[in-house]
Amino acid sequence: MKKNKYNNKIQYGGSIGLVLLLSILCYAGTTYIGYKVVAYILLLAVSLLAMLFDIKPVLCAAILSALIWNFFFIPPTFTLIISNTEDSFLFLMYFVIALLSAVLSAKIKKAESKARDKAEKEKTIKLYNTLLNSLSHELRTPIATIIGAIDTLQDKNIHLSNSNKESLLHQIDRASIRLNGQVENLLNISRLESGFLQLKKDWSDINELIYLTISKLENAPSHPIIFKENPIFPLFKIDAGILGQAIFNILHNAATHTAEGTQINISTAYTDTQLFIVIEDNGSGFPKESIDFVFDKFYRLPNSKTGGTGLGLSIVKGFIEAHGGEIFLENSNANGAKFTISIPAEVSHLAKLKNE
Repeated sequence: MKKNKYNNKIQYGGSIGLVLLLSILCYAGTTYIGYKVVAYILLLAVSLLAMLFDIKPVLCAAILSALIWNFFFIPPTFTLIISNTEDSFLFLMYFVIALLSAVLSAKIKKAESKARDKAEKEKTIKLYNTLLNSLSHELRTPIATIIGAIDTLQDKNIHLSNSNKESLLHQIDRASIRLNGQVENLLNISRLESGFLQLKKDWSDINELIYLTISKLENAPSHPIIFKENPIFPLFKIDAGILGQAIFNILHNAATHTAEGTQINISTAYTDTQLFIVIEDNGSGFPKESIDFVFDKFYRLPNSKTGGTGLGLSIVKGFIEAHGGEIFLENSNANGAKFTISIPAEVSHLAKLKNE
């Protein structure tokens, strides 16, 4: 059962305090409402407490409210003796209903907790299967390529030309990069979920960072990337490695899921406290119904290419939020996808003086 967010002292104090407060207010107005109405008010309080607190503090409130109702409100007052059968029956019913309310509410909360745990377990299993299925392809394919190419190179019975050897080495290189990317994604999502991600901020040249990131994109030749560099741009105090990985994941996603020849544009802007990076392509964009989900872990667009773990954009969001920033996705006027990154960051004073 899920542990209540309130500790025992708060629960007992809140239960007793609410019963006493309502009892005082009801006692002041007994002349107008009558002692039977007081029972309904106290029962309502016990029911509300049962929805918030654990069973023991609620049982305490139920017993206390019953005794207070008997002692201060049921005639003759200031005694636990009840003079007539009807009031005795009412008191017994009050006591039973108050206890039942506490017990049943506790059972309902326990059942809800079990249902939540079951749903979370099923969701975890589903995500695990999704990840396993994705990894079985994403990791197996480059590993098989590397092993196959190495076996061919090592086979002395096969005579290879220099061009064939270069081709095999190129295959190994591409497969290694792909394999490394998947391992990096797994490590990054693990760091984000564990809360162990620690930013190492330092003054960084955003222009240089973007050029370096573009150079790492292996399928860039089939997708021209246009970076509208601002030659007079300040330095920003960021974690260049983390931000670079976020930019790389967006570029890689665009290059992977758009047709060859699709152009990717990158532009930057800033204020005295904010860095903006816009990455936009002229592809087919995202379905409107999917835009709200693309940053979810393991989410992949319907009818998208086989392969991929659905982690790339969720890592992007995590890395940007680790900087205290935000990322937005929309379909641009050119029908392509447009990612806008906004990061609060310290700007170098030297650069600002140059701009002035």
